[in-house]
Amino acid sequence: QVQLVESGGGLVQAGGSLRLSCKASGNIFSIRAMAWYRQAPGNQRELVASITREGHTNVADSVKGRFTISRDNGKNTMFLQMNSLKPEDTAVHYCNADLFGSIQIWGQGTQVTVSS
Repeated sequence: QVQLVESGGGLVQAGGSLRLSCKASGNIFSIRAMAWYRQAPGNQRELVASITREGHTNVADSVKGRFTISRDNGKNTMFLQMNSLKPEDTAVHYCNADLFGSIQIWGQGTQVTVSS
Protein backbone atom coordinates (compact mmCIF):
# COMPACT_ATOMS: atom_id res chain seq x y z
CA GLN A 1 0.00 0.00 0.00
CA VAL A 2 0.96 3.67 -0.20
CA GLN A 3 1.11 6.24 2.58
CA LEU A 4 1.11 10.01 2.07
CA VAL A 5 2.26 12.67 4.52
CA GLU A 6 1.71 16.36 3.78
CA SER A 7 3.53 19.31 5.28
CA GLY A 8 4.03 23.01 4.66
CA GLY A 9 0.65 24.55 5.37
CA GLY A 10 0.20 27.59 7.56
CA LEU A 11 -0.98 31.18 7.83
CA VAL A 12 0.18 33.75 5.31
CA GLN A 13 -0.88 37.22 4.25
CA ALA A 14 -2.46 37.83 0.86
CA GLY A 15 0.21 38.05 -1.80
CA GLY A 16 2.50 35.71 0.08
CA SER A 17 3.80 32.25 -0.79
CA LEU A 18 3.78 28.75 0.66
CA ARG A 19 5.18 25.44 -0.52
CA LEU A 20 3.36 22.24 0.30
CA SER A 21 5.12 18.89 0.33
CA CYS A 22 3.72 15.38 0.08
CA LYS A 23 6.03 12.48 0.80
CA ALA A 24 4.97 9.07 -0.45
CA SER A 25 6.11 5.80 1.05
CA GLY A 26 5.30 2.14 0.62
CA ASN A 27 4.63 0.63 -2.78
CA ILE A 28 5.37 3.82 -4.73
CA PHE A 29 5.70 1.89 -8.01
CA SER A 30 1.93 1.40 -7.90
CA ILE A 31 1.35 5.16 -8.24
CA ARG A 32 -0.10 6.18 -11.60
CA ALA A 33 -0.50 9.89 -10.86
CA MET A 34 -0.54 12.30 -7.95
CA ALA A 35 -2.50 15.44 -7.28
CA TRP A 36 -3.34 18.20 -4.87
CA TYR A 37 -6.96 18.85 -3.92
CA ARG A 38 -8.42 21.43 -1.59
CA GLN A 39 -11.62 21.83 0.35
CA ALA A 40 -12.89 25.03 1.89
CA PRO A 41 -15.65 24.99 4.54
CA GLY A 42 -19.02 24.40 2.91
CA ASN A 43 -17.47 23.60 -0.45
CA GLN A 44 -16.78 20.39 -2.31
CA ARG A 45 -13.26 19.07 -2.61
CA GLU A 46 -11.73 20.41 -5.82
CA LEU A 47 -8.72 19.47 -7.90
CA VAL A 48 -5.92 22.04 -7.76
CA ALA A 49 -3.13 20.40 -9.77
CA SER A 50 -1.99 16.98 -10.92
CA ILE A 51 1.13 15.28 -12.22
CA THR A 52 1.26 11.95 -14.01
CA ARG A 53 3.80 9.19 -13.73
CA GLU A 54 5.30 10.50 -16.98
CA GLY A 55 5.57 14.02 -15.57
CA HIS A 56 2.68 15.65 -17.39
CA THR A 57 1.13 18.39 -15.27
CA ASN A 58 -2.23 20.09 -15.13
CA VAL A 59 -3.29 23.09 -13.06
CA ALA A 60 -6.80 24.38 -12.36
CA ASP A 61 -7.76 27.62 -14.06
CA SER A 62 -8.35 29.25 -10.67
CA VAL A 63 -4.68 28.92 -9.74
CA LYS A 64 -3.01 28.94 -13.14
CA GLY A 65 -0.03 31.28 -13.22
CA ARG A 66 0.19 31.28 -9.42
CA PHE A 67 0.62 27.62 -8.41
CA THR A 68 3.17 25.12 -9.72
CA ILE A 69 3.17 21.36 -9.16
CA SER A 70 6.42 19.43 -9.25
CA ARG A 71 8.09 16.37 -7.80
CA ASP A 72 11.46 15.03 -6.67
CA ASN A 73 11.56 11.37 -7.69
CA GLY A 74 14.67 10.70 -5.63
CA LYS A 75 12.86 11.78 -2.49
CA ASN A 76 9.43 10.38 -3.47
CA THR A 77 8.03 13.82 -2.78
CA MET A 78 5.54 16.01 -4.60
CA PHE A 79 5.37 19.77 -4.14
CA LEU A 80 2.87 22.56 -4.66
CA GLN A 81 4.46 25.99 -4.88
CA MET A 82 1.78 28.57 -4.18
CA ASN A 83 2.53 32.20 -5.00
CA SER A 84 0.39 35.35 -4.96
CA LEU A 85 -1.96 33.70 -2.49
CA LYS A 86 -5.47 35.08 -2.11
CA PRO A 87 -7.95 34.77 0.77
CA GLU A 88 -10.06 32.50 -1.46
CA ASP A 89 -7.19 30.00 -1.49
CA THR A 90 -7.92 29.29 2.19
CA ALA A 91 -8.72 25.59 2.50
CA VAL A 92 -7.50 22.26 3.72
CA HIS A 93 -5.17 20.95 1.04
CA TYR A 94 -4.97 17.22 0.46
CA CYS A 95 -2.38 15.09 -1.31
CA ASN A 96 -3.82 12.32 -3.48
CA ALA A 97 -2.28 9.29 -5.13
CA ASP A 98 -4.06 7.50 -7.95
CA LEU A 99 -2.86 3.91 -8.01
CA PHE A 100 -3.04 1.36 -10.80
CA GLY A 101 -6.35 -0.42 -10.27
CA SER A 102 -8.16 2.89 -9.66
CA ILE A 103 -7.36 2.96 -5.94
CA GLN A 104 -7.29 6.41 -4.37
CA ILE A 105 -5.04 7.21 -1.41
CA TRP A 106 -5.37 10.44 0.57
CA GLY A 107 -3.11 12.27 2.95
CA GLN A 108 -4.32 13.72 6.21
CA GLY A 109 -4.60 17.25 4.85
CA THR A 110 -2.81 20.47 5.70
CA GLN A 111 -4.49 23.79 6.43
CA VAL A 112 -3.66 26.83 4.32
CA THR A 113 -5.04 30.12 5.61
CA VAL A 114 -4.59 33.38 3.70
CA SER A 115 -5.42 36.58 5.55
CA SER A 116 -6.51 39.73 3.77
